[in-house]
Order: sequence, then C-alpha cells, then structure tokens
Amino acid sequence: MSASKNKAELAKKLGVSRSSLYYRPKRPKDDEALRDRILAVQTEHPAYGHKRIAMALKLNKKRIRRVMKKFNLRPRILRGRPTKRDDRGNLPTKVPNLAKTICPIRANVLYAGDFTYIPWDNGFVYVATVLDVFTREIVGWHIGLHHTTSLITEAFLDAVRRTGVAPQIFHSDQGSEYVSGSYELLLAAHGTKASQSKKSSPWENCYQESFYSGFKLEFGNPTRFHDLGELAEAVHRQIHYYNTRRIHTALKMPPVTYRVHQENKIAVLMTA
Repeated sequence: MSASKNKAELAKKLGVSRSSLYYRPKRPKDDEALRDRILAVQTEHPAYGHKRIAMALKLNKKRIRRVMKKFNLRPRILRGRPTKRDDRGNLPTKVPNLAKTICPIRANVLYAGDFTYIPWDNGFVYVATVLDVFTREIVGWHIGLHHTTSLITEAFLDAVRRTGVAPQIFHSDQGSEYVSGSYELLLAAHGTKASQSKKSSPWENCYQESFYSGFKLEFGNPTRFHDLGELAEAVHRQIHYYNTRRIHTALKMPPVTYRVHQENKIAVLMTA
C-alpha cells in the first residue's frame, strides 16, 4: 500500500482532511521572530522585564512573558536587595505628609526629593534628585562628595531653574539634610510648603524610592569609570535616559513624552 493511500485511510479514520496531516504550525517561527525583537529591545534597555518590553513592542504582555519563558530570556540586569538609610537617631518632626492628601493633575504642583550614594574611590559620590510626581520626570539634580544640606539645596534650585517655577509642595523623608533650618527657609522663600514622610517609612516617598531602585540597577558598576568626571557624565546620561527613553510602567511612556502629551492636551483645550 502506498504512503499516500495510508495517509488517506488514516485521515478518514481520524475524521480529518488528508491535507491537515501535512500541517505544520506557524507559531514556532512566529515565536522565533518575536524572540529576536525582544532581544533587540533588551539590547537597548537591558533592565526591561516583560511588561516594559510589551509596551515597547505594543504587544500583549502575556504573549511576551510566554516567549521569554520559552527561550529563557530574562532582563540582562537583575535587581539586588535595596539599601536603607537609617534615620532613627533623629527626633520626628511635626511636618505633615501633604503628599498623601493630594493627587496632582498637572506638573509643578508636587515635587519629591531624595538622594542616594554611589561607591567611588574608597568613599561615596552622592546624587540628589527632585522628581515631579505628576509627570514622574526628574526635573532637578545635583552631584556632590558630601551629603549635606547644600547637596539637596542645589538639586532644588536646579529644578526651579529648569522648570522656571517652584512647586506648591515639596515632599521628602526626615533625613537630617531635609530638616535643617536652612532648607526649610529655602522652601519658604520660594512659597513652597514642606511635606515629610513619617520616620522609617520609605514607602511614603515611594516615587523616589522607585526611581532610585531602577537608577542604581541600570547605572551599573561605577568602577568602570576612570575618573570622577566620567562618573558624573554617566549620571547625567542615566537621568536623561530615564526622562526621555525609558518607559515608565505607570505612564506607559517616558516621563518627558507624557509631560509633552499633557501640555498639548491643555493647549488644545485652551484654544477650543
């Protein structure tokens, strides 16, 4: 009996057409093509997980997760354990947490500030940042060799210079730099109300906590830089990448793109 006749009889017994016995599913090829697209995204954004990759490719996140699992693809930079700054030696302030009472609907209403450290030359380099809670954009920053009030003051003034305005509210933790009398006077001079998290409650400044978690992860090992100038330049590049190219999961786009989108919506409403 010929092979063709055998397949015809087999198809008849199974109740399917003979042509279906020759079917080869397309999904393996589709998955391989998608794998290559995922790898291309990971090359540019090594810390992206399946959610951000799905946003970048405008595809369903479940499909991305399935293909990544199939080909054992993971973010090329993985998160470590977060470090915590201890402020238990300071007495709590009476500054209320105004940030939890409002939900800003435009930029320059609520800013959040914090700083982190980068190991360097048997010591540390400190990076202070100011984040607009509405746009999630880093609107000001400063780099220094000491975590003093001057470090966070310069970051705040940088934000005012870049945006052209001072925020209505500035939120921070109760680190000693933020509870110094000179910093409180700085906010008052700009007509900005102070807001602070409760002691030992980092989740009350979650916007900055989230930013630094990704920043330090993606910044990488600082020992690759030959001098302090290279390190400082890399910090500026990393903040620019976060602001302009890195998809924010809450916004589903980079912060600057979101800000411009919102500004355009307001302009349209005002001219309508």
